[in-house]
Amino acid sequence: MAGEKIIAVTGATGAQGGGVVRAILADKSGGFKARAITRKPDSDKAKALAGQGVEVVAADLDDEKSLEKAFAGAYGAYCVTNFWEHFSGEKEYVQATNLAKAAKAAGIQHAIWSTFEDTRKWVPLTDNRMPTLQGKYKVAHFDAKAEANEVFTKLGVPTTFLLTTFYWENLIYFGMGPKKGPDGKYAMTYPMGNAKLAGIAAEDIGKAAYAIFKKGKEYVGKTVGIAGEMLTIDQMASIAGKALGFPVAYNKVTAAQFRSFAFPGADDIGNMFQIYDEFEKPFSTIRSVDATRALVPGLTTFEKWIAANKTRIPLE
Repeated sequence: MAGEKIIAVTGATGAQGGGVVRAILADKSGGFKARAITRKPDSDKAKALAGQGVEVVAADLDDEKSLEKAFAGAYGAYCVTNFWEHFSGEKEYVQATNLAKAAKAAGIQHAIWSTFEDTRKWVPLTDNRMPTLQGKYKVAHFDAKAEANEVFTKLGVPTTFLLTTFYWENLIYFGMGPKKGPDGKYAMTYPMGNAKLAGIAAEDIGKAAYAIFKKGKEYVGKTVGIAGEMLTIDQMASIAGKALGFPVAYNKVTAAQFRSFAFPGADDIGNMFQIYDEFEKPFSTIRSVDATRALVPGLTTFEKWIAANKTRIPLE
């Protein structure tokens, strides 16, 4: 369609960015078209997007100039970084800064920056209830993103700050689904106590972001928190068990126990869950399910999500 506004999407082959691209593709008469930005334009996922008529452009978050070229001529930009590729808060901040500078240089009229709160406002570095990570963070993949918020603001990039949350695809890709114990029974192991976890389908993050782009200047300068549902892990385990056809228990561990598990990023994720648990109210209050549903009328529940994705969850 002539005159369509281009939305440049970083992480376009990933969970969040892919959701944004698909939301744009699904709205044939919406007046927008997606430009998928990826380091690997020859990957199968990138080729699949190209096959659907999406413009695929190569750029690297470590290369500001490549991002500036990729953003050129675009109306909007969905900006997201992937901490889990490198586990470095410092690098994530640099990449976010590159995105902000490129958006400014390219004259982006509306950027959405996928970010989080700075957890150090709740647990200062001097507070030993959880370890300090990488010398200056409590939850590195939260705090580094939060630090970058100011870069977008200081550069004058018209930005909506999108506070995302735990997405249920973590059960598929991050090993957070039910696991079989030595007794042969399945359980979900989380250090969440009895607190409710704000969760969402990654696809709905994309739909919410696209709805914000469509609303335009109304959301520039605003911080928007989104969630699909608030559930305890007990509730999630029960729902998962019904979908999978066998009982799933909640294996409640402490944050310290979780941090001791031998996988990359366990300390960061353990601290994250401790924040979710101990600061449930402030974290959940800003992530209104009703406000998210206003952006995404068909908002997915966890029950609906797991029914559709149960065969994708690796069961050990």
